[in-house]
Amino acid sequence: MSRNRFQLDFMLLHVGYAEHDGDWNFQNINSPFARLHIVTEGCAQIIKGNESVLLKKGHMYLTPSYTHHGYACDGPFSLFYIHIYENPDKKNSVFDRISFPTEVPCSPLLLDLVHRLFDINPGRALSYYDPKAYDTTSELMKSIALHINTPLALEIESQGIINQLLSRFLPEATDRIPHVDERLLRVLDYIHENLHTPISIDDLAALSYLTKDHLIRLFKKQMNCTPGKYINRKKIEKAQLLMLIENPSIQELSFRLGFEHVSYFNRLFKKMTGENPSAHKKRMLGSSAKNYLS
Repeated sequence: MSRNRFQLDFMLLHVGYAEHDGDWNFQNINSPFARLHIVTEGCAQIIKGNESVLLKKGHMYLTPSYTHHGYACDGPFSLFYIHIYENPDKKNSVFDRISFPTEVPCSPLLLDLVHRLFDINPGRALSYYDPKAYDTTSELMKSIALHINTPLALEIESQGIINQLLSRFLPEATDRIPHVDERLLRVLDYIHENLHTPISIDDLAALSYLTKDHLIRLFKKQMNCTPGKYINRKKIEKAQLLMLIENPSIQELSFRLGFEHVSYFNRLFKKMTGENPSAHKKRMLGSSAKNYLS
């Protein structure tokens, strides 16, 4: 895996310990936040499409941001959970460039670090266990307020622990686009820097000094999708994040992301997230949290 072009830059959202008994069953999770789960007793499953990952005692599991997944549990199950989010000012997400393994062993040292992260971050545990209740603006604002008031020494220590935990996944991680063409890197950087504008394939072809057809073929070969699909996916991911950290109207949001027609933005958002933007925004604002008390 290449050492260049990415860095870990995560902030802590939640850290806590939970004991379940057949009640950790949630579907259709698609969050801007990444998740670490450290299993201490029992077993459960993370379901990603047609793949089911068994969560076992003594292991740590990583679910990247914007991964559509669900949880299934039919018996006693205990775990530490850590929710983290990348600096929103980053041009490229590390998950865009790096494919991480899902599971790594959790050594006694790592478990001690998890305990330490929990101990130095009081108030970060979940009040509700349904993701629809905690992936909300109010929870994010609470986290930011706690972060601002955290002593600098503990903030640096927390970031160091998060990096140490994530580092355990890196030996088996791989580049999503190995041996990437430098022309394609310019295209990807341009896309991420210009999500607020309409992005045409003609402009990307000119930027890469390729014909339009050649660019599409190269993009599909290295990214496994067309430039148009990639652009739309990144715009909708950006929309989800903006709904959390701001409170734009749906019309404003669509225009800020370079969509000429709100109706097209609405259709695309629902296609990619399973919710229309208005319903998603209402949930992000936390209006339904009272319905998900644990």
